[in-house]
Amino acid sequence: MTILGIDTSNQSMALCLYENEKIIGNYTSTTQKNHSVTLMPAINFLMTSNGLKPSDLTKVVIAEGPGSYTGLRIGVTTAKTLAWTLGIELASISSLAVLAASKRAFEGLIVPLFNARRNNVYTGAYEWLDGKLVPVIGDKHAELEEWLTHLLTLNRPIFLVGPELAVFSETLEKFQESDITYSPSIVDNDINATSFYLLDGQTKAIKDIDAFVPTYLKKVEAEEKWLEENRTQEDVNYVERV
Repeated sequence: MTILGIDTSNQSMALCLYENEKIIGNYTSTTQKNHSVTLMPAINFLMTSNGLKPSDLTKVVIAEGPGSYTGLRIGVTTAKTLAWTLGIELASISSLAVLAASKRAFEGLIVPLFNARRNNVYTGAYEWLDGKLVPVIGDKHAELEEWLTHLLTLNRPIFLVGPELAVFSETLEKFQESDITYSPSIVDNDINATSFYLLDGQTKAIKDIDAFVPTYLKKVEAEEKWLEENRTQEDVNYVERV
């Protein structure tokens, strides 16, 4: 079984080709270029450089979100197209889980952070347990300081990982004397393509490829504003705002 993992949830793009017992190859790009321009050429490069053709694939795994709205749409659309065209399985995994998985050596809560603007984050809390990455707190959208304060009540060592931790330096300074740690290295905080291999067996099979959409966790700001201005009292009764 030859599997292609795709993550375009943030600025970095990560691809991984793997089988049940080994990693065949991986590709990571941190360029500022649009994923719509670089994704398919990168997939082609990764496969041809490892002597593989599209027909050799048996499954595509996509990082479903949360993350960049545009990046997620590009990745999900590409994964759906490949799965449908090749007649192979499509599966998904949380983008936050992909980020957290690389910290397998840490004994405690691994807390991935994606910048959601205005000191808000997409986040969750995970731990490695018996060889599996286990969600302790499900993926969510949260205000960073409130989130970190809550995590400290769990009385566990906490390791933060995220590609834009520097953006939150002012907030993180408030927790310098706590059990919260993180690496200042940009490399240590970026997506690791090999995480797809580590998470093999924990992905969700997508039964209806056509209906599958990214997991955003939060509406685009313009959409939120429009809904706020146009919703009726009936809407208020059943629509929960994120």
